[in-house]
Amino acid sequence: MIVDLPDTTISQVSKTLVKMREEGGAVALGRVLTLVIATHVGTEEEAIEAANDASREHPMRVLVVSTTQDADDPDAESRLDAEIRVGGDAGASEVIVLRACGAAAGDEESLVMGLLLPDAPVVTWWPGTAPERPGSSPLGRIAQRRITDASAQADPQGALDVLAQHYTPGDADFAWTRLTLWRAQLAAVLDQPPYEPVTRVKVTGAGDSPSTTLLAAWLRMQLGAETEYELTPVDAESHGIHGVTLERASGVIELVRDVPGVATLRQPAQPTHDVALPRRNLRDCLADELRRLDPDELYGEVITQGLPALLEVSAREGAVR
Repeated sequence: MIVDLPDTTISQVSKTLVKMREEGGAVALGRVLTLVIATHVGTEEEAIEAANDASREHPMRVLVVSTTQDADDPDAESRLDAEIRVGGDAGASEVIVLRACGAAAGDEESLVMGLLLPDAPVVTWWPGTAPERPGSSPLGRIAQRRITDASAQADPQGALDVLAQHYTPGDADFAWTRLTLWRAQLAAVLDQPPYEPVTRVKVTGAGDSPSTTLLAAWLRMQLGAETEYELTPVDAESHGIHGVTLERASGVIELVRDVPGVATLRQPAQPTHDVALPRRNLRDCLADELRRLDPDELYGEVITQGLPALLEVSAREGAVR
């Protein structure tokens, strides 16, 4: 069910929610958190769909703050249109879409404060363009976790530098979340004999893949080995991480993804294996990040320590970024 509230106020939205509960249509019972999605008008549906899917694992209230680009224009019409989705249109959540323009879009925090679930954690997600300092932004200040996506920024590699400079405990980024399967597979390989130290690491990926850079930074931190990463030109068939090479005394380990969703694992004295390594979609990444509401300490170490160290060495050696 979808209820439209054109040219409305937050007070009216709240009253409508109460009325819907009294009539038995929607309840907040069982909701474990509030997810705030900050986006722009016309781009919100993909994020809402991902949130609906993730809500089956994490029942929640979803507040979508969808603004226009004219918040600072004094001549722009100030208007708030709202939409409440429950039942089959909202997965296992309540979805409240707030489309604000003009002055109404200038204070995002006030738009959501009256609609947050009481005594429940708040997670803010920017599926598109993110603020430079998520932790001190209006919607970031009210959240325990703040989720960005470096790959959705105009300069994905440069976005990592910004994240490192302004990191606040509780920050997260999908460029790191997309590495979960890669990190698990590499850890499993190195957990088998022979237990030899890795002497050299090489990671390759597309130029628009910040996950490639973070994987190299993580491997350098964990293995203490000389690490090189190479970013290749982007084309229609080349996205994400391409492969990882680990050199040890007994030979070379290769985990290469030449086919979308499938990687080939080659190890000395062992048969070649195909390993499922699909590129994780928005739903998977979001559900993964919502499983924990405390700061991801390992991500914090990689983004603030591992990444700057990798970039410093790469710059000194003239590595291609």
